[in-house]
Amino acid sequence: MLITMLTSNLFVVYATWPHYLRHMTTEPAVDRIDRAILTHLAKNARMTNKELASEVGLSQSACLERVRRLNDLDIIRGTHVDVDPAAFGIGLQAMVAVQLKRHTRSAVARFEQSAITLPQVVALYHLTGRMDYVVHAVAQDMDHLRDFTLDAITSLPDVSRVETSLLFRATKKQVWPNLTEED
Repeated sequence: MLITMLTSNLFVVYATWPHYLRHMTTEPAVDRIDRAILTHLAKNARMTNKELASEVGLSQSACLERVRRLNDLDIIRGTHVDVDPAAFGIGLQAMVAVQLKRHTRSAVARFEQSAITLPQVVALYHLTGRMDYVVHAVAQDMDHLRDFTLDAITSLPDVSRVETSLLFRATKKQVWPNLTEED
C-alpha cells in the first residue's frame, strides 16, 4: 500500500514494509493497542470486528487492519475452540516425564518424531534438568494409560526412564502475561 502526501511542496511516499523486512526493524512488533486486541481475541476469538473495535477504541477499519497485520506477522497463529476432552473419550490426562539414554541430536529427533505420532500424545515439552521431556498424554482410563506407558513410551529405543503423574485438574490462563514495558 502506498500513501502519498503533499508536505511543504514536496511529495513524500510512504510504503508498508514488505513482509520479510518487518522483523528487521528495531521497533516492537506490537504496541499497547495490538496487545489489547490480542487479549480480547484470546478471551473470545469469535467476537466480531465491530465488538473488538469498540473494546479497544478504534474504528472498525483500523481494527481490522491491525488484526490483518497481526495475522500477517504470525503473531496471531490460529483460532481455537476449547473442547471438553470427554467428547473424544478421554477419561484422564497425565504428564509422563521421560529421560533419554543419550542426548545426541539424533536421539532427541528420533524420540520427538516417534512420540508425537502416538495418538495419546497431546504435547511434548523438551526440558532442562534430570528428565528430558514431559509428555502430555491422554487416555480412556487407567488400564489404557498403563498400556500406553508400557507399550508405547517405554518401548521407544531412546527412552531410559519414565515417571507418570496423573492430572487432577488443569487451570490455564486464557491470555499470555504482558512482560513488555508499556508504551
